[in-house]
Amino acid sequence: MLKQNNNPVNAAQDQDSGFFGLGIAPRILEILDKIKFKVPTPIQRKAIPLAIAGKDVIGIAQTGTGKTHAFAIPMVQLLAQNDGIAIVLAPTRELAVQIEGAISIVARPFGMRVACLIGGVAMRPQIEALRRRPHIIIATPGRFIDHLAQKNMNLNNVVILVLDEADHMFEMGFAPQIKKILALLPKERQNMLFSATMPPAILKIATTYMQLPLRFEIA
Repeated sequence: MLKQNNNPVNAAQDQDSGFFGLGIAPRILEILDKIKFKVPTPIQRKAIPLAIAGKDVIGIAQTGTGKTHAFAIPMVQLLAQNDGIAIVLAPTRELAVQIEGAISIVARPFGMRVACLIGGVAMRPQIEALRRRPHIIIATPGRFIDHLAQKNMNLNNVVILVLDEADHMFEMGFAPQIKKILALLPKERQNMLFSATMPPAILKIATTYMQLPLRFEIA
């Protein structure tokens, strides 16, 4: 059983204790220490405790502020404690590959399998990866829909959904695919949405599909 770090610390201590005091399990703290992650970014400090608590979160922050680990750390911790799989949707192939690399570093020590579904490459290796029943699936919306159309995935046990760079996905015209995916997922799930801005279309998605999300913005 993955133990959670719940040692109480005051605010001053928390600022100086790196990733300690955020509710992160000791084993994940060891992984972060090995990869030289010492000090959480502002969005990680805000998002990680809320996500570990199972809350729906909306994080507004620019690219390059550490959003990937803000959802990767709680995602791995929650999957290690509970059954189910997580889906991460990203707007571009390049970002999806970057997310896969970041998540894998934290997830593989727990024996978790990660699959990356992107366009512009052969489907067969991705189908084989899905047959191995990955715990975490990172995908661009179009390729995700392609695999759904071929019945390569079962979404019944999805417990976590992450929309990363949500504003870019809408700017690139992925709104229909995102709405279709959201409609097919189990209603009982945790949602995390990260975006540089919050246009009305994304706000509508948040209010329709998220459960009382906690919103925070990093200047």
